Amino acid sequence: MSFHSMWAELLPVGRSSASGGYRRFAWTDADADCRAWFEDQARSRGLTHEVDRNGNQWAWLGDPAAGDAVVTGSHLDSVPDGGAFDGPLGVVSAFAALDELRARDARLTRPLGIVNFGDEEGARFGLACVGSRLTAGQLTRDQAHLLTDGDGVSLPHAMEAAGHDPDAIGADPERLARIGAFVELHVEQGRALDLSGDRVGIASAIWPHGRWRFDFRGEANHAGTTRLADRHDPMLSYAETVLAARREAELAGAVATFGKIAVEPNGVNAIPSLVRGWLDSRAEDQRSLDTVVGGIEKAARSHADAHGVDLDIVRESFTPVVEFDHALRDELARILGTDTGLTVPVLGTGAGHDAGILSGSIPTAMLFVRNPTGVSHSPAESASEDDCVAGVLALTDVLEGLACR
Repeated sequence: MSFHSMWAELLPVGRSSASGGYRRFAWTDADADCRAWFEDQARSRGLTHEVDRNGNQWAWLGDPAAGDAVVTGSHLDSVPDGGAFDGPLGVVSAFAALDELRARDARLTRPLGIVNFGDEEGARFGLACVGSRLTAGQLTRDQAHLLTDGDGVSLPHAMEAAGHDPDAIGADPERLARIGAFVELHVEQGRALDLSGDRVGIASAIWPHGRWRFDFRGEANHAGTTRLADRHDPMLSYAETVLAARREAELAGAVATFGKIAVEPNGVNAIPSLVRGWLDSRAEDQRSLDTVVGGIEKAARSHADAHGVDLDIVRESFTPVVEFDHALRDELARILGTDTGLTVPVLGTGAGHDAGILSGSIPTAMLFVRNPTGVSHSPAESASEDDCVAGVLALTDVLEGLACR
């Protein structure tokens, strides 16, 4: 089956008719449909299909127990109303690359695997890369069992309802020990390739990034009868902090985003008693990130004091800079540059990926496919057919260079 026909088959799964975006959340019906699609693709190619203890799907050509396997793939879940390419492009391209390898009569000298990592986006339970984190031992079973979605459904309950044993989840060092290299293809989440005019790039590193929760606690009161001078309005402190985040990010050449907010009592005619905002910040290096977040915290406390508002700041997650394996990265550059004559830039990224999670356990690398608008996590996310095909061919060349030598 060609890339185009596979893409067309997967495209409708989990798509919202209202937004045009995708709602492929972990352990839901849409997720089950994606998993069924993956299994069908594996079995139609005569691959061995398996689901590991953490719900990740694997398709194998050759015996993974032989070790030193080359694995590629990504994820099929989405953010709320996300785009079609983030994740699925890497999985579809993996199967298409295998087809191309067979068309070339390439002879494998190492086992080849294709993976669909579960719950990469964290859209349902609030933690990204659950499947790969569990596998790498960066998330324990007890920690995972505490995760709940917006409706109060726990991760164990959701897994069990979908037919998976939640008590079996946990670190899987034996599986990782079989993998000699993992290469993840992904649509670029930015415009670096579009600006350079290149179709495909190689990732150098993932920027350090984290999430912080800002709780501004004021005093609820009547919106129509409370004098401005008598108010302790946490919304003002929050709004001023959002503006401060933009200023700090601009000064440091970083990014900072308040993209989620919860308000209590959340009434049109009520001054809030609580405004809770979540900050996502990322920077090229740790010093820059510390400068940005430190500046935002300082501004937030100053604004809270000015309005008689209490403030609590909690760091909910943090990921240090991830340097992809230099030897593997250089090998990809050699294969795509020296062997094919392509110009393949090496670039950093501010987005997290399963490859980043696994980098502490096994050699990992990433390929990026050009995104003409740079838009991601949105229905407007896109990549041209020609660029997608270029990505498939680049991945094929990489797999042939790694697994057929």
